[in-house]
Amino acid sequence: MKYLIGIDIGTSGTKSALYDTEGRLVASADAEYPMSQPKVGWAEENPEHWWEAVCKTLSQICPIADGEIVGVGLSGQMHSLVMLDADNCVIRPAILWCDQRTAAECAEIEQTVGVERLVQISGNRAIPAFTASKLLWVRAHEPENYARLAHILLAKDYIRFKLTGEYATERSDASGMQLLDINTGEWSDELCTALCVDKAMLGKVYESSEQTGSVTAEAAKLTGLPVGVPVAGGAGDNAAAAVGSAVCKEGRAFTTIGTSGVVFVPTSRPVTDIDGRFNTFCAALPGSWHVLGITQAAGLSMNWYRGKLVPELSYKELDERCESIPLGSEGLIYLPYIMGERTPILDTNARGVFFGLSALHTRDHMARAVIEGVSYSLYSCLEEIKARGVEIDDMTLCGGGSKSPLWQQILSDVYGVRIKTLASSESAAFGAAILGGVAAGVYPTVEEGASVVRTGASVVPDVLRHCEYMKRYAIYKSLYPALKDSFAALGAL
Repeated sequence: MKYLIGIDIGTSGTKSALYDTEGRLVASADAEYPMSQPKVGWAEENPEHWWEAVCKTLSQICPIADGEIVGVGLSGQMHSLVMLDADNCVIRPAILWCDQRTAAECAEIEQTVGVERLVQISGNRAIPAFTASKLLWVRAHEPENYARLAHILLAKDYIRFKLTGEYATERSDASGMQLLDINTGEWSDELCTALCVDKAMLGKVYESSEQTGSVTAEAAKLTGLPVGVPVAGGAGDNAAAAVGSAVCKEGRAFTTIGTSGVVFVPTSRPVTDIDGRFNTFCAALPGSWHVLGITQAAGLSMNWYRGKLVPELSYKELDERCESIPLGSEGLIYLPYIMGERTPILDTNARGVFFGLSALHTRDHMARAVIEGVSYSLYSCLEEIKARGVEIDDMTLCGGGSKSPLWQQILSDVYGVRIKTLASSESAAFGAAILGGVAAGVYPTVEEGASVVRTGASVVPDVLRHCEYMKRYAIYKSLYPALKDSFAALGAL
């Protein structure tokens, strides 16, 4: 029996998973690591913690394969900036995708390049999530660190370097750096010149399913992987999840509830928005793209709520308590802006809100309001994408939040559509493994590799509940415009 490995470098932890070539999960292992928030809106992690997590998880699952691992694929959090010096040492903690410190640098990028031209080349407005603004921030605020910079990598690409010794990336993740021309799939000379970024510091760009290197002897000792196993380009977490969900063509879509929340829709051409209300990136399939509506703090909202208010409860226990709370949380509405927000408001000043709080509300009301508020936010992402004429007739749910039957039903009721679940909720790791299989020659194409994906049960919406949720959603939508100026004033203090 031959096996494939998928490694997903998430924000809260790493998952490594072992699959057979028929797509069956054989074993998996997880390892968590801390996120540091030195200031409000900042978010950093130590890349060495990612590597330690990879070594730990692979060491647990690789022995099961008895040396028959034939391909490795990588997935990971997008945008997070890893800086290496000439000796390949990490210069400073990685600045994460959810970090909000770079508003001034985003304005600088748009002024330097021009908004229209920036969107034409990169597919997106400049926002703090993307890597280019983080790079400019380090240059402006930590010149001593910037002076040491020799290599710029993303999260999964740092793990690639540790596994293979190669400085490389692939188009789906690279297009989230805002230095890639999404039309050609290559680094943009125009953007790099305008922003004074030396292209020599950027890794070689591959297709997601191409081999980018092989596991070195040193990495093999630390991980248990066989020496010489091919490592695929892989993909950013959402592009990998698309492969692992078999969402590879127009008309299909998925919603993922991870640390962030995403509505992902494949397209055959770049579909952009000059106002930046959604994002456009290259996909894991050659010659294709996708649009993303992004809720900045989806699962992160529930992680925050549980960690700060009810650490003694498991997520399953929280679900059970929420089931006893009526639809609408008895007038309590949650705005999930605890890390600012992307789709559709694009506002780094936005902050989390419980609206309608009264003396009758309990912690259980607040927990259900968090689930409903994140679901409203994801629905607003779906509305923005469909408003651009993008057709969607098939919706799949994946990510850690998809394991919750309660969240499945609430999201289906809010959307008003049938939602498919997957046999494997860890679609990013699965998608990475499939890409590793294509690079190793196990599957001839990404589409044929994705044919091994197995779906789970479908969740059917209740029409009456959908109508009730839409009444509350109308109130939810009215809150941000009413609070926008107050958020800005608070942020200025």
